[in-house]
Amino acid sequence: MVDVANIANGVNTVWTLVVCFLIFFMQPGFALLEAGQVRAKNAGNVVMKNMMDWSLGVLVFFLVGNGVYALAGMLTSGQAVSVANAFAYINSPGSWIGWLFGAVFAMTAATIVSGAVAERIKFSAYVFLAICLTAVIYPVIGGFAWSGGLLAGSGFLGQAIGAGYEDFAGATVVHMLGGIAGLVAAYMVGPRRGRFDSEGNPRPIPGHSVVFAVIGTLILAFGWYGFNVGTQASVLSANVDAQTLSFNGAALGRVALNTTLAMGIGAVGSTIVTTMQEGKPDPLFAANGLLAGLVAITGACAHVTWWGALLIGLIGGVQTPIVYRWVVENLKIDDVCGVFAVHGSAGAIGTILIPVFAAGGYADFVPQLTMQVAGVIVIAVWTVVTTAIALKIADGIWGLRVDESEEEIGLDRGEHGIEAYPEFVDEGVVTDGGERNQVRTDGGEDHDHEIRTDGGVDMDTKDTHEIRTDGGVDVDDHEVRTDGGEDTDAEDDDGDIKLVMAVIRPDRLGEVKKSLAEVGAPSLTVTNVSGRGSQPSTTEQWRGEEYVVDLHQKVKLECVVADIPAEDVADAIREGAKTGEPGDGKVFIIDVEDALQIRTGKTGPEAV
Repeated sequence: MVDVANIANGVNTVWTLVVCFLIFFMQPGFALLEAGQVRAKNAGNVVMKNMMDWSLGVLVFFLVGNGVYALAGMLTSGQAVSVANAFAYINSPGSWIGWLFGAVFAMTAATIVSGAVAERIKFSAYVFLAICLTAVIYPVIGGFAWSGGLLAGSGFLGQAIGAGYEDFAGATVVHMLGGIAGLVAAYMVGPRRGRFDSEGNPRPIPGHSVVFAVIGTLILAFGWYGFNVGTQASVLSANVDAQTLSFNGAALGRVALNTTLAMGIGAVGSTIVTTMQEGKPDPLFAANGLLAGLVAITGACAHVTWWGALLIGLIGGVQTPIVYRWVVENLKIDDVCGVFAVHGSAGAIGTILIPVFAAGGYADFVPQLTMQVAGVIVIAVWTVVTTAIALKIADGIWGLRVDESEEEIGLDRGEHGIEAYPEFVDEGVVTDGGERNQVRTDGGEDHDHEIRTDGGVDMDTKDTHEIRTDGGVDVDDHEVRTDGGEDTDAEDDDGDIKLVMAVIRPDRLGEVKKSLAEVGAPSLTVTNVSGRGSQPSTTEQWRGEEYVVDLHQKVKLECVVADIPAEDVADAIREGAKTGEPGDGKVFIIDVEDALQIRTGKTGPEAV
């Protein structure tokens, strides 16, 4: 005889494992989302914190957190309290899959905080806070809500109100907790240097990659199906007496549909708000709105109608830019990734609204609504108090914030001694065993340490010591020379080496290359640069805050020629680069004193 109970249990167990893997995949999503919203010099620190959230977090939750989770339920519901039973899972193989399911939720709560305190918190202090979150802060709330504790129908508060707290997949137990902890931490650590001016007005600090942030958002959205749909842990149900199996498609379908609808309309709602406020849709707020829609529906997805999911997701998305600006402009808190607006307020609102949009309604509507509000308050108060205590302890031991010099050079270097983007470094060139030196233009040889423009050649002390531009070669009339100090026949340029240097628009590079090939000058060096000239500055936005961009992205071309008239090369560049608008760039023709081909040793025009 087929054991239908074993079949159902096996399928449900595999489903739970797949769900755990999906939720774990949210971790790289968080890492990309947060890394994109910070400056390049802090990207490595952000991903390091995310790795520690997971790596240390799973260890702490296994050794401590899961037991505290069970104890919190026992202590606040009148159950018999047994520390041995609470920690029995450690040596019980049958409990380990359930432990993993709890662990991935705990890691999500912890990693949310990272985005709020990015770019200035000490790594040691952050790690301590993450340990506290996975060992005590989150497990206690999980026990209150999901282990028969204080907020459950059998818990002390649930019995007093006459209803159990509803939060299907953790909109408040996980996300609001993380969002509030992040807000408290951002307040206690303080804003980044330069985030507010002397009068307290916010000044934007743009992150280095909106693309990273959006890709991270989409990875999170993918993993969220594990978060929400996966919480519906029973895929098959077994009727042992009838020896039949039934697929719980309706329950799974409701969660999947509601999750998807709230996700989509959350992004739309946030985009509508930012377009109305700023005149243009903001991709970062659209991403935040998408996540806020997901957070808002996470607690409600199994309980509400599809149209209720649309309304909850819409509210979650719409409130995101509004709450974010309130946090920054009114509370003066530098929440870098907007974790309170995305996870905190959205989670609270969506969970409170469950009775309002519940499918079939609640006969005990008032007690249920009261319980939802009371549960949100309990979670918020617990999170604020315990997070503040953990940070006070960390401050006393290590200090919360890196010093100004570390913040200035970036936490990648200050905290970890690395560069996430080594090619972006312009502070110096490593030339002598790893010590950083200034960029040298005198061949690396020390002279008398004065600022020199004479090629590093000492002049006769009897001569005047004016600033020289003639290569250090004295001429009779002492006129300012730009030709290396050597006379040439003005009527005969044969044998001259010229450097044609141009700064152009990046999108005109292809046309310029074709023009250069047509005049026989295919060889060139191309460098991405930024600078300013006659092109006017522009005003851009980061999270709705305006800032001025007066250094424009350009391409610098360098073309050394000897057998082609430099004027022809300059004309070719102009022909390919011209659009007729300010910012087309400039072309310079510069004399080159000599050239040396490294491979052959040829010099002069033959080297070119």
